[in-house]
Amino acid sequence: MTRPVRLALNGASGRMGRALLDLLGEDERFELLHAVVAPESAVDGQPVFSGSFNSLRYAHDWSHAPAIDVVIDFSSPEALTPALDHCLAQGTALVSGTTGIDPALEARLRDAGRDIALLRAANFSLGIAVLTRLLREAAVALPGWDLEIVEAHHGRKQDAPSGTALALGHAAAAARETTLEAAAIYGREGRTGERSSGSIGFAVVRGGDIVGEHNAMLICQGERLELGHRATDRSIFARGALHAAYWLAGRPAGHWQLDDVIAAPRRGSPIEPPRLA
Repeated sequence: MTRPVRLALNGASGRMGRALLDLLGEDERFELLHAVVAPESAVDGQPVFSGSFNSLRYAHDWSHAPAIDVVIDFSSPEALTPALDHCLAQGTALVSGTTGIDPALEARLRDAGRDIALLRAANFSLGIAVLTRLLREAAVALPGWDLEIVEAHHGRKQDAPSGTALALGHAAAAARETTLEAAAIYGREGRTGERSSGSIGFAVVRGGDIVGEHNAMLICQGERLELGHRATDRSIFARGALHAAYWLAGRPAGHWQLDDVIAAPRRGSPIEPPRLA
């Protein structure tokens, strides 16, 4: 694609939306054409970029959206629904990090992969995507080794284990041809007895301003393999989402994953694109 990718943001006034806007001001790969916020937002109708020649203003719906190549969504299930409607109606690719989706919307998103290019992730760090791949490979190569996943986040985080830790657990369990529901141990206290063979243990740390740390330990008699990732800047998640959006624009319909993005050659390479997940 020789021209900039035409982009829309859904949830543009949220924490991730603001991080994306900060990056887009200097990213020549994209042209931001639509920025959607909640109808009750204080910035609805206000200029998106102050002090610039860009006349773009925040909008609360999709009724006046111009032609767009890809939508990046970090909003809520309620706000994702009209964005999905728009993407399906226009054949627009969708990158979404929205969580807390109910079964009905989940089913709609599954069906949407027949008509549009769709990429969803709970964590858009490219480092986490590589960590997930490495953990899958290690879990297969070392099937008899014990696996423990330790995660640490800031003290304000509401859920435990983190969604990323659970995603790592799901990936490792699937690689070992089981499920996390069957293998997970989420807490140990008192006389727990010996460790269950094949289980995947989780440990959680909360405190301070830790952005996010995930460490997978594969352990056997006499040695231990550790695979880890530390996030020190929240902008990595916005950077990963932009990288995914740039990669997804122009792809055929289907459910794509960050693993496809990191496996693919740079745009413009003569190598064929990766297979669909």
